[in-house]
Amino acid sequence: MYVVAGPSIQYSATPQISDMPDLFKILSLLSKCVDLENEVRGLFKVFGIKLPPKLGHGAFDAAVRDTIEADAALTHALLPLLEARLCLYHTFRELDNRTRKMAHRDPVCQRLMSAPGVGFITSLTYKAGVDDPSRFKRSRTVAAHFGLTPRRSQSGEIDNPGHISRAGDPDVRCTLYTAANAMLTRSSRWSSLKAWGMQLAKTRGHRRAVVAVARKLAVILHRMWLDDTQFRWGTQEVKSRNNDSTPTPKDASRRGRGLDEAEYVCCAY
Repeated sequence: MYVVAGPSIQYSATPQISDMPDLFKILSLLSKCVDLENEVRGLFKVFGIKLPPKLGHGAFDAAVRDTIEADAALTHALLPLLEARLCLYHTFRELDNRTRKMAHRDPVCQRLMSAPGVGFITSLTYKAGVDDPSRFKRSRTVAAHFGLTPRRSQSGEIDNPGHISRAGDPDVRCTLYTAANAMLTRSSRWSSLKAWGMQLAKTRGHRRAVVAVARKLAVILHRMWLDDTQFRWGTQEVKSRNNDSTPTPKDASRRGRGLDEAEYVCCAY
């Protein structure tokens, strides 16, 4: 849908799509739960209590409630935080289940989720950001629309490519980055796209490789949507001869901490 606004013509999303980004904003409740969990852990250390380092979000309340209610000082200091955290977590679970059902009922999202690394959050966010795939004449322009193409500084004979432009919807850009990172570090099945990204990571670094794969993934998802096709895995690529130079998931997560997009997405996705 296009509307006239002053001298220029601007695109206006359909009503069904325009309501979807608000739902993704609420999913940031999980990060608030993590903040409250860390607050409880810090106050536990003041009282000489140390919690296990790996404690799931669903098991956190049961692990600490008995200890808090057994001590009057802990009850006064931590019980309100625990109740607030539990309320946020239940709300998050309800919204999480709602978005999962929404994605599994949508044929477009089901098609997009056939790509490695693309889950229900990425598919719904991408569909909400693109809305109408026919408004892009070429699939390559989708990556530029979401700010995944590098800026260029040109003057005379100088042509220096810079960082990505970060234009467009930041939610779509962040979810595409997360999907690309999951493809390179967590997906066990090899594809032509993953093999290309792994080779690029050896020469250009992991973060640049993830951004490059996210850029290609934005183009591929748009073409899958238009052509009504599933993801094409291509010929299975042979792994690198030098396995030591292949970045591991642990190293990849450590290297990716400095990028803004990686810090946006909640740890559950």
